[in-house]
Amino acid sequence: MTGHVEEHLQRWLDEFVVGLNLCPFARPLLGAANLRIAVCEETDTPALRRAFLAELDLLQRSPEQDIATTLLAFPRALQNFDDYLDFLEDAQDLLRAAGLEGLVQLASFHPDYRFAGEPPNAASHYSNRAPWPVIHLLREDMLTRALEEFADPQRIPDRNIETLTEIGADELARRWRALFAP
Repeated sequence: MTGHVEEHLQRWLDEFVVGLNLCPFARPLLGAANLRIAVCEETDTPALRRAFLAELDLLQRSPEQDIATTLLAFPRALQNFDDYLDFLEDAQDLLRAAGLEGLVQLASFHPDYRFAGEPPNAASHYSNRAPWPVIHLLREDMLTRALEEFADPQRIPDRNIETLTEIGADELARRWRALFAP
């Protein structure tokens, strides 16, 4: 299953994250050896925590040229969005307890991602949708360097919403389904 999950994540990165320019910093990492995609096939919460901590440890012990950033996918767990959010909160607590707050930042992606207060069919949800539940572990210093080189970084979320709204929820749903087509 791991290869299948990695393939879907790679297509998502190609077609949504980079293809729609949702993250202007992702293009240089696309296909790079230092982009780590890790797949946790466990299902119980203690094993998910261990997998998260192992990836957190590996990221902070590795030089950036070896592992710049990690996408940790959970294809067999956290399918319910509320369960995912609970685990994300737990992961944030683990990050703080490990003393890595300010060094590593977590970004969240889920197949059913929904922003609070947005209509269920809003195109904006696609900015944080991924084929599988994913926690993205980012190096804060790398992110800071990328933001310094980008004009008007605070506009990124608004620009993403504008782009996605312009494409439309129906077209995004069609493209989303195409990610999983053989």
